[in-house]
Amino acid sequence: MPYRWTHDDALAPTGELTLWPHNSLPPKGFAAFVLATFTMATLPLYGLLGTALLWGLLPFLLLATAGLYYALSRNAADRRILEILKITPEELQLVRYDPKGDARDWACNPYWARVALHQTGGPVPNYVTLTGGGREVEIGAFLSEDERKALFAELSERLGRIGLA
Repeated sequence: MPYRWTHDDALAPTGELTLWPHNSLPPKGFAAFVLATFTMATLPLYGLLGTALLWGLLPFLLLATAGLYYALSRNAADRRILEILKITPEELQLVRYDPKGDARDWACNPYWARVALHQTGGPVPNYVTLTGGGREVEIGAFLSEDERKALFAELSERLGRIGLA
């Protein structure tokens, strides 16, 4: 799962949760995919070696490869999101680092914090939010639907234990 509890003591309500988007294409896979795409696209051009037609088609091949590279690079840059949720008996703090490096934070007393699972009406199905301190913030919107359900269950359990402690 693309999230991890740093202090994963099942009995302790405190801990630190780190969430990040799933990265299905690592850097080596990225390079291999672009190279393989370029290689496969050049196969039809080998019959045109030594002709003027090759030079007419080659810029379009290079443009298509550059477009693929740009699209994959942009997608990787847009996935550079990190959310860190720190749970202590005194404070619940969520910090979100956006792809451009901007940090947004939210904090409240964990006793008054509520976690909600919105099955419909959010930007994604089973949308998880935290409410407290007069604000409602999203958490883990980039996770898959099943991962958001699991996250909701884990957060509910941990926040419930803080109220009992």
